[in-house]
Amino acid sequence: MENQKTSKIKLFLTFIYILIFPVALLFISGNWLWIQGWVFSIWFIGLCYTTIIYLYRYDPALLEERYRQPGSGEEKRWDKYFMYILFPSFVIWFLIMSLDAQRFAWTINFPIGLEAVGLILLIGSAFFLFRSYKDNTFVSPLVRIQSERDQKVVSTGVYGFVRHPMYLGGILLFLGAPLLLGSVYGLIVGIFLSLLFVARITGEEKMLLEELEGYPDYKKKVKYRLIPYIW
Repeated sequence: MENQKTSKIKLFLTFIYILIFPVALLFISGNWLWIQGWVFSIWFIGLCYTTIIYLYRYDPALLEERYRQPGSGEEKRWDKYFMYILFPSFVIWFLIMSLDAQRFAWTINFPIGLEAVGLILLIGSAFFLFRSYKDNTFVSPLVRIQSERDQKVVSTGVYGFVRHPMYLGGILLFLGAPLLLGSVYGLIVGIFLSLLFVARITGEEKMLLEELEGYPDYKKKVKYRLIPYIW
C-alpha cells in the first residue's frame, strides 16, 4: 500500500465532489452575492484542494487511507455506526446554514464581531487540519490500527500540542462556519457534531491505549486531548 498512488481520475472526481458542497451552499442560499458564503466557500475549497494535492505528492499512502470505506480494515464495529451518523449530520449542517442565514432567515444573523470570530476559528481550523495530515501519516478516517502500515505513535508537530489536533480542527470548523455565515441552527448542529467527536475520542483512546505500542507513554507526555489545561 505504501507504493500505491491514487489515480488521476479518482483525484479529478474527488475535486468535483468537493466542489458540490460550496456550490450547494450558495445555490440553496438563493443569493449568489452572499459575501460570507463566498468567503467560506473559498476557504473550504482552498483547504480541501491544498491538502489533497499535498498528500498526492508527498504521502500517497495516507491519501489512499483517506478513501477507505466504513467497515473495512478491521475498523472498530462501533465506529462504523458513528460514521453513518456523522456524514448525514455533516450534510445537514452544511445545508441548514444556507437555509437559516439566507433563504428563509429563520434566525437573526450574528453581529460582525461574531462573524470575525468565526473567521478566526476557521483560520485555526485550517492550520490544525492541514498540519494533522502533514505531521501524521496514520490519520485514518476510521478508528482502527493500521497494522499493514506498521502504525506508530506520532508525537511531533501539532501532536505535541494536543493528542487529537485533527478533531480540534474539525470542531473549530463546526463552530466557526456558522458564526461566519450567521446561522444559529448551524451552530446548534455544529455543537452536536463537536459532541460526536468528543464521544469518538473517548472510544478511540481506549483502542490506542490497548493496541498501539507507545501510546500510554505518549499520553503521559501530551496530557490533553483537545484543549490544553482543560481536556
